[in-house]
Amino acid sequence: MTRNIGDLPNALAHMDKFQRRLGGKTPAVFLDYDGTLTPIVDRPEDAIISDSMRNAVSGLAERCSVCVVSGRDRPVVQELMGLDNLIVAGSHGFDIWSPTGGGIQKDMAADYQDLLAEVKARLHAVMDPIEGALIEPKKASVAAHYRLVAEAEQGKIEDEVDAILAENPDTLKVTPGKMVFEIQPKIDWHKGKAVLYLIEALGLDRDDIMPMYFGDDHTDEHAFEALAGRGINMFVGRADDPEVGGRTTFADFILGTMEEVEKFLDSLAR
Repeated sequence: MTRNIGDLPNALAHMDKFQRRLGGKTPAVFLDYDGTLTPIVDRPEDAIISDSMRNAVSGLAERCSVCVVSGRDRPVVQELMGLDNLIVAGSHGFDIWSPTGGGIQKDMAADYQDLLAEVKARLHAVMDPIEGALIEPKKASVAAHYRLVAEAEQGKIEDEVDAILAENPDTLKVTPGKMVFEIQPKIDWHKGKAVLYLIEALGLDRDDIMPMYFGDDHTDEHAFEALAGRGINMFVGRADDPEVGGRTTFADFILGTMEEVEKFLDSLAR
């Protein structure tokens, strides 16, 4: 069941309620990156995690299972975080990597590389002349960012994305985000399915484990929905943010700022 983001209780202000939900179980924590561990920035390469947040994540990983589930390319997330001991699901869960290797690793888009290269070339032809437009190629998708593009020019990007999808209705889909169109293989796979896969692959589907997901974007709702009724979901962001608006969510609690996220992760590590 969804509810308005503005109606969510703040997890730090209602720790007693959170602890009752946790019920003494060990958390298994799944973290989005942009907007959750770092603020949303104009250029993706500037979203570098702070030292204190990195320490909070690293400290929590010593106490329980911690996985990063991001829309970014997996190697980019690892480089930005500066940690090599976490399981990372990049490209919305299409590319899963484990430091121990083995059967946990997964590549859902291996057969789509040529098609994604064509998509990238078409977007460059349209977007390169547009000031502020940015293309972010990933292993399992191509992201067209328009946060810095004048409103009058944004339609050109949307039209090209629509044209690409119309020509490839059975093989491509678009995942909307915050001022970005992300073109992906049309596979029934997303952050929610990646989280459920990891819970099973890591042996976390146990009565003494409580899965928790932290996220801020529309794409994180797949994970929130997947864990609804079996885990605890944390929406990260302010209810009065214009980009949040009157959204509804499967989240259980809200954390309004990066500082609150960091403080909450520290509390889980104790």
